[in-house]
Amino acid sequence: MSAFELTDRIICAAAQAWRGDGEVLATGIGVLPRLAASLCMASDNTDLMMTDSEAWLVSEPVPLGPRGDYQPRRETWMGFARIFDNVWGGKRHAMVTPTQIDRFGQANISMIGADYQRPKVQMLGVRGFPGNSINHANSFFIPNHSPKVFVAGEVDMVASIGYNPARLPRGYRMDDIDLRLIVTNLCVMDFGGPGRQLRIVSLHPGVSAAQVQAATGFPVFASPDTPETTAPTARQLDLIARFDPHNLRAAVLGAQMFSAYKGAQ
Repeated sequence: MSAFELTDRIICAAAQAWRGDGEVLATGIGVLPRLAASLCMASDNTDLMMTDSEAWLVSEPVPLGPRGDYQPRRETWMGFARIFDNVWGGKRHAMVTPTQIDRFGQANISMIGADYQRPKVQMLGVRGFPGNSINHANSFFIPNHSPKVFVAGEVDMVASIGYNPARLPRGYRMDDIDLRLIVTNLCVMDFGGPGRQLRIVSLHPGVSAAQVQAATGFPVFASPDTPETTAPTARQLDLIARFDPHNLRAAVLGAQMFSAYKGAQ
């Protein structure tokens, strides 16, 4: 399988995150999550809401990159105030790409290093992660599945809520937390294992559960009959090409990420 074929398969798998959501605001941060949300809106969940990445709700997903003669089909204004109404009301589902994830599903986009005052690497800060994670559903896309991302201990900076009883906010229950899919260059996972353990949902072609475990810093639940990640249909491929006319997705899985996939085969 080429890197391009793997990328399209990942987009189709990630699109399933929003399939049963109904009328919620889909936010895909990054090229592949954005294409996944677009694909879902155009096929499996036509009630899904998306913006034009500016300030309008649209009737159909807006293609990535320069738009040329394309004019977005705008429905209504969707400025920050209305975005936050969706966030606080739980009517949003975002797919994001954290730098670290731990066994609880806690994510980190803030800093790397044991010393918070003197981080080894300073990143974005927690941004909107705390409020997003306690208010609405979240999924993750990880382009390079490795123990550096799926860390052995707790993430260096807890930027979002996870299934960690020691860090539950006052009044929160485990059932209030909504972590959905994790899609990587090796597999699709969720937190459906025993005791909300990270579980392999499907394996990309040629990848084994043992190879996923070797690339993860904590135990992962794997069923002996875990299926292969479903291949895209012709219609899905047509829609992806329509929403990515400049092939921006071709650069998402760089040589290192694709080599990691090939090395797991």
